[in-house]
Amino acid sequence: MRIISSLICIYGLVLFFSLNYPAKVTAGDIVHHDDLAPKKPGCENDFVLVKVQTWIDGKEDAEFVGVGARFGTTIVSKEKNAQQTPLTLSDPRDCCKPPRKKLAGEVIMVDRGHCKFTTKANNAEAAGASAILIVNNQKELYKMVCDPEETDLDIHIPAIMLPQDAGATLDKMLLNRSSVTVQLYSPRRPVVDIAEVFLWLMAVGTILCGSYWAAWSAREAAIEHDKLLKDASEEDLPHFGTGGSSTVMDINMISAVLFVVVASCFLIVLYKLMRFTWFFEILVVLFCIGGVESLQTCLVALLSRWFRRTGESFIKVPIFGAVSYLTLAVSPFCITFAVVWAVYRNSSFGWIGQDILGITLIITVLQIVRIPNLKVGTVLLGCAFIYDIFWVFASQRLFHESVMIVVARGDKSGEDGIPMLLKIPRLFDPWGGYSIIGFGDILLPGLLVAFSLRYDWLAKKNLRAGYFLWAMIAYGLGLLITYVALNLMDGHGQPALLYIVPFTLGTFLILGTKRGDLKILWTKGEPERVCPHIRLESKEESDREE
Repeated sequence: MRIISSLICIYGLVLFFSLNYPAKVTAGDIVHHDDLAPKKPGCENDFVLVKVQTWIDGKEDAEFVGVGARFGTTIVSKEKNAQQTPLTLSDPRDCCKPPRKKLAGEVIMVDRGHCKFTTKANNAEAAGASAILIVNNQKELYKMVCDPEETDLDIHIPAIMLPQDAGATLDKMLLNRSSVTVQLYSPRRPVVDIAEVFLWLMAVGTILCGSYWAAWSAREAAIEHDKLLKDASEEDLPHFGTGGSSTVMDINMISAVLFVVVASCFLIVLYKLMRFTWFFEILVVLFCIGGVESLQTCLVALLSRWFRRTGESFIKVPIFGAVSYLTLAVSPFCITFAVVWAVYRNSSFGWIGQDILGITLIITVLQIVRIPNLKVGTVLLGCAFIYDIFWVFASQRLFHESVMIVVARGDKSGEDGIPMLLKIPRLFDPWGGYSIIGFGDILLPGLLVAFSLRYDWLAKKNLRAGYFLWAMIAYGLGLLITYVALNLMDGHGQPALLYIVPFTLGTFLILGTKRGDLKILWTKGEPERVCPHIRLESKEESDREE
């Protein structure tokens, strides 16, 4: 009961922290086409990120990321085609008036403010600059556009906006009288990165493992129940059937509806407080607690098949009660694993530990928590469908930015995204970053998939005649369509459940209707089963008749 109650609490946390947002997230993410920014002849470039590689006195130094302007010439995409060009400071610094000295093809760096961006670019071009770097007065990047009434837009040099901290670093280099050269280029992302393929396999594999474990547990409980029924009357038995086992928790209609309310409230709390270090550290601690419990549960379940005696031998531990020797053996490893991840979570290999803890957490929850019938599953996924769309898209009208995307990226937290995500580094992307998927995009559809396999096993249906195979195919296709939409929308965040829910739930409803199982799936959620003692009595009667 100790482990079960802990996991139920973890389940609540997972739902609260569920972020249904797969996306490519990085500090250098491409700033894409923006329909809100006006376009006109001479001012119709798409917004792209630009790499600004620096050399100091001939030695390669820091690389900065800026954003190209709507106006000016486009930046080359290949590094080999980009020239190393000397960098100089503008005089006057804002470049609102023509520079006092003529330039010979240098890149000029100017401060933002006091006049239009196009005015600065025209003055820089007239002075002989080959490109202009405009330093923002804030740490964020800003999209440089043109005013509707502007006409002087025949600009033939690239214009790039740099964040404030990058400008301060370059400014210090130049004031130290160092020879600074820069190289400007804007590499293109690959259409498909191998990270997305691995992330898809991770999500599908996690649901597959969780579903089989949940269905196996349900079948074992049903077999045990049938054995006990042979030897005792049902009144003398504890409620030990597949629907009432103390080792599982059924979601009811109320909790399915409350999911949207509670998850939304917690998402707002994350949005408002995640900028504080102490709050983010609390999230890390909670994730570690859930990760330790789930990793321990998965390891004990796996190792007990080889070390059965150790797994079935118990010792009383103060506070925790009866604990198996196997649990005691694996607990130090699980705790150490979580602590090491927490310490090194921002390292280049930190994503590995986060994924292991996250996958075991989802698998364990899928084994413990379940939907009892298709009716509850429809309400839960329907509510999650609305929740996902609202917080990715509609929240922009209320908060002027997508709350789900901001929380998923960990904006203003100083961290590389919150820990309640599975992520893989983008291996062949010149901008780096991660492909990520929220726990909710795996856990919530996974509950329906696990229900389908549990029903198939209890109904003794094979793969083709059952629902599990088709539910898994539907989930895989739904997630695949999500990534297709993500690429078609130029990487803008997409609510995965927008595509996954119609595929999985729609497949289930259509197949159930076609096969005539919809009524029992909708209400009871389990096939009609004849009790063993009734089958035994029927056999004895037929034997006597013969």
